[in-house]
Amino acid sequence: MRNKGLTRRSFLKGSAAAVAGGMAAPYLAGAQARRVSPMERLNIAAIGSGGRGRANLNGCRHENIVALCDIDSERAADAFETWPDAARYEDFRQMLDEMANDIDAVLVSTPDHTHAVAALACIEAGKHVYVEKPLTHNIWEARKLTEAAREHGVVTQMGNQGHAGEGVRQLCEMIWSGAIGQVREAHIWTNRPVWPQGIDRPEEVEEVPDHLNWDLFLGPAPERPYNSIYHPFNWRGWWDFGTGALGDMACHIMDPAFWALNLKYPESVEVVRQEGATDETGPNSSVIKYEFAARGSLDPVTVYWYDGGEMPEPPVELGEDEHMGDGNNGTFFVGDDGILTCGEYGGNPRFMPEALMDDYEMPPQVLPRSAGVYTEWIQACKGGPLPLSNFDYSGPFTEMVLLGNLALRTDSLIEWDGPNLQVTNNDAANDMVKGYYRDGWEI
Repeated sequence: MRNKGLTRRSFLKGSAAAVAGGMAAPYLAGAQARRVSPMERLNIAAIGSGGRGRANLNGCRHENIVALCDIDSERAADAFETWPDAARYEDFRQMLDEMANDIDAVLVSTPDHTHAVAALACIEAGKHVYVEKPLTHNIWEARKLTEAAREHGVVTQMGNQGHAGEGVRQLCEMIWSGAIGQVREAHIWTNRPVWPQGIDRPEEVEEVPDHLNWDLFLGPAPERPYNSIYHPFNWRGWWDFGTGALGDMACHIMDPAFWALNLKYPESVEVVRQEGATDETGPNSSVIKYEFAARGSLDPVTVYWYDGGEMPEPPVELGEDEHMGDGNNGTFFVGDDGILTCGEYGGNPRFMPEALMDDYEMPPQVLPRSAGVYTEWIQACKGGPLPLSNFDYSGPFTEMVLLGNLALRTDSLIEWDGPNLQVTNNDAANDMVKGYYRDGWEI
């Protein structure tokens, strides 16, 4: 197959620009974070200290954990026990007010709907932030956090851990070197959801457990009675709290395509099919198509997303007894000169069939290698290079991911004006670009 409009030089030129964008210094304006020497330990607080928050705390365990905030004291009990000297809070706003001079950086590991309100409060207080994926609950919030981080000059990182991996960086270098020529399609799939979706709101009202502050769990979301179906894990499927399968996994699995193909704003996003969606929750399964225009030397590309058991048709090039991606999750790229596949976090990039790897020489290294997602962030907070998943990268990435949910919720084709954050063909969808905020929780 011919390699239309593609050269090794053009790929490497694009990759260098991508690296430079990720390493750019933040703007220095507004509230400023304390300068921390590489020899000092950061004073870190956590908003969300159980579940994923506990894992993020463990990743920063060699720093100074000074405050732990969680709306569920039972779920955060292990963190409280591990760091008994850390101050304890239920409300992050109180924590930031009382400990303004004692915190350098904050881990935000709440349900999706409170990511932005918590992270923005930290940023405006001059605190570095590490925010779990997806960065935000809606598209407008992602743009807001990206701009705020620049304004206040804080170090940021989204928790898509695979971005720091060896595999995804090798995959980018393979595609940028022209290993499969111009990429025409990318197919990305996950076995999520593994929580209830396609259901309506329960009618039963349950008593709120003593260990849970339900009002603070709701945060900016509309008021509703407590039911154990929402907390601590199944919130992911409810539109008021989570972002479904896309929000849970796309910031991992779509990362190789977003990075390697220099994606940003799609021209359109369309629901190919979905099953079981309700006004309250995401669908049981879906297939979504994103269309991207040409990007410099890169031709237009179509990106497909599959979840809930939906899968792309295996290419004829797939070798006998071989599998696509990691099986349940992964990506394959269709190029003019071949097909590449990789796993959930971009790991194990390889050709289809895999035998083509036998005589393949990996291209020269272009991207820096990482000591790990937490180490990148911590070192940057102490004056080192910015993490490569800082908000200048992960903000636009999250915008792209969440456009899929906009298409799902309106079950329609979305034509998108990315720079202006505007749906140009659907007023109902345009109203969902920015979410609802309960009184007292506005951004």
